[in-house]
Amino acid sequence: MNQIILLIIIFILSSFLTLLFKTIITWWGENLYTSLRGGTPRAVGLAPFLVLIIFFPPPGNYLIAIIGVFAFVDDLIGRKKINVLPVEFGQLSRGIGILLVMIVGFYYFGPAAILIALMIQPINIADMQPGAACSTVIIMSLILGFILYLTTGNPYSSALIILAACLGYAPFDYMGKIMMGEVGNHSFGVGLGIIYALLGFNITNYHGWGSWGVFLVVLILLIITSILIAFIRRVNLKYYLEDKLLIPEPRFSDYVMDVLTGGGLGDLIRRILLNKKEIIIKKRIYKLLGFRRLVLNPYSKKRNKN
Repeated sequence: MNQIILLIIIFILSSFLTLLFKTIITWWGENLYTSLRGGTPRAVGLAPFLVLIIFFPPPGNYLIAIIGVFAFVDDLIGRKKINVLPVEFGQLSRGIGILLVMIVGFYYFGPAAILIALMIQPINIADMQPGAACSTVIIMSLILGFILYLTTGNPYSSALIILAACLGYAPFDYMGKIMMGEVGNHSFGVGLGIIYALLGFNITNYHGWGSWGVFLVVLILLIITSILIAFIRRVNLKYYLEDKLLIPEPRFSDYVMDVLTGGGLGDLIRRILLNKKEIIIKKRIYKLLGFRRLVLNPYSKKRNKN
């Protein structure tokens, strides 16, 4: 009964803070308020971020705190460039946060900490469509909560804390009246990664697979999460890949690859690795695997000739 009350408190607090930050950010404006959809407050994901820091058990909340702080810097600063580097201030801040999650998390979760940090990628892409990130977090936390119950016998796992925090935040997001911002989607991404790792420990301890077994479990769940997001966003992704990225007749694998490697950080890595080179994918097998999206370089000479 105490656990049920705790989950209700988490839900109510997340709901209250969401409404509070929505009001404050709308009034304050600046970089946290966008003209999108007639005016939308960003970074309202501060609400579930703070709730998760308070209620998510350590050491998980340490990692959520790290990534949330550096992601919020990105939300605050916006897209300001660094003259001497090919990155923006926000990208640099998030990159530092990702590395710190990997380094600090390695002590607690081993090599799976790498994937815990990288879980921000698919949730960040999901957050580009109203309600998509919330649906992903709700579905995956429900599934993981059930599986953790089967493997541990505990019906009140950390997955339900994430679920309660997300449910409290979600209504305005589904209506398109608020946005999580990087602070919200990064916090949920790392939170999901942690519960994936917890399931991985349960499975590998039973089978004796070791830390790389945990890594494999988290990797599989990361891919499943990305496939789910690609399905939820399939209509918007089809339009984006065809009309914006000029990929003719994109396949579902292209959608999944966009979820896994798209966005600002993914394009930055392509820019560093490919410079202005354009790679044309012609073989059918590579197209079926989504390689057209994987190697698409928005900074190539061909795409910037005008």
